[in-house]
Amino acid sequence: MIDRYEIPEIKAIWNDQNRFQKWLDVELAVCKAWNEAGKIPNQDYKNIIEKASFSVERIKEIEEVTQHDVIAFVSSVAESIGESGRYVHLGLTSSDVIDTASSLLLAESLEATLLSLKELHKAIGEKALEYKMTPCAGRTHGIHAEPTTFGLKLLNHYAEIARDIVRVNESKKEIMVGGLSGAVGTYANCPPSIEARTCEILGLAVDPVSTQVIQRDRHAQIVTNIAILGASLERLALEIRHLQRTEVQEVLEPFKKGQKGSSAMPHKKNPILTERVCGMARLLRGYTIPAIENIALWHERDISHSSVERVMWPDVFHLVIYMTKTMTKIIKGMTVNQERMKQNIEITKGLLFSGRILVSLVEKEGISREDAYAIAQSNAMKCWNERIPLLELLKNDPRINKMSDSELESLFDLEYYLKHIEEVFNRFPELTEAASIK
Repeated sequence: MIDRYEIPEIKAIWNDQNRFQKWLDVELAVCKAWNEAGKIPNQDYKNIIEKASFSVERIKEIEEVTQHDVIAFVSSVAESIGESGRYVHLGLTSSDVIDTASSLLLAESLEATLLSLKELHKAIGEKALEYKMTPCAGRTHGIHAEPTTFGLKLLNHYAEIARDIVRVNESKKEIMVGGLSGAVGTYANCPPSIEARTCEILGLAVDPVSTQVIQRDRHAQIVTNIAILGASLERLALEIRHLQRTEVQEVLEPFKKGQKGSSAMPHKKNPILTERVCGMARLLRGYTIPAIENIALWHERDISHSSVERVMWPDVFHLVIYMTKTMTKIIKGMTVNQERMKQNIEITKGLLFSGRILVSLVEKEGISREDAYAIAQSNAMKCWNERIPLLELLKNDPRINKMSDSELESLFDLEYYLKHIEEVFNRFPELTEAASIK
């Protein structure tokens, strides 16, 4: 089992070393802008660029005294530079650095999420193509409805994950902003020109109007969209969990050699991976509330959002990438029991075809829909209760006198339900193109 706090790309982004490095990136970009504006002499700027560094341990030592992480950071950097260090943090307030750096950290995290998500998307698409024409029972309310295909089921999830990719991309674009507008957003000590140049160096847009902070509606959008992604992953996991039930047994998640399902029952193959994903989706949804509550800060800024974000950001991204990687592993390694799917279609002795029977009775018997429904339902209930094949009951129903036995038999043809599957798949040309390349 992979520890969700050991997702390497997220651990590397949100550890202290990288977090402070992003702060330093912001500070150095500001110094460059001030140097270009003539505020920092060339020799001092050269000293800053060549010598600026920090020590996580030293920052923690200073913070023990100051109880202020940014002051501790700036002091550590200034120590590494010497006399020219006085120009570091020139005209800035703490949130100028923290929020601009956070945009960089969030953009990195969202990019890592996208990479993982695209891998899952590709895996689902490949499986959808593989099982495009594999018939299985469609279910509504958990009850057999009409025949569908397992590939079409997966295609539905493929389309949903594509929308998640769009939403995560939108979140990344939304957060790619910096703000260096000072204590209350008036640029009193750092003009807009310095902010604009700094953001240009960092590859960010300028937040057109910030207070002391970049407003948290941008950040709430990220968490909300990731929570939606979590729900998409949960929906896919829940489908596989249901299909793995003993009574269904159409799909099984991977079960490794030597794996054990229960300490008491050696026969068990439990859907532990999909259950884990479903549980983690609840955690993701839980973060939407504090993220939205972070939007309303006192006046130009308070600090109530900070403690939330220190916990929330690493946890949210560890969760979502772990979930995505887990679902990719499941999709790639799942066992699809096509024979069981066929058996399950037949288990209700023709009940899945009642909708077509209803339509045909109206069309060919020339009776009202109400009368046709009564004939179809009464036979369906008798089939259900007495386990008599529905076709046999229809052939012996005296109310049906215009349709021949062969016509009735034709109503139970699976191909009728699959005739538009190809057309639906053609709405996703990238899948058919990928298949043709192979």
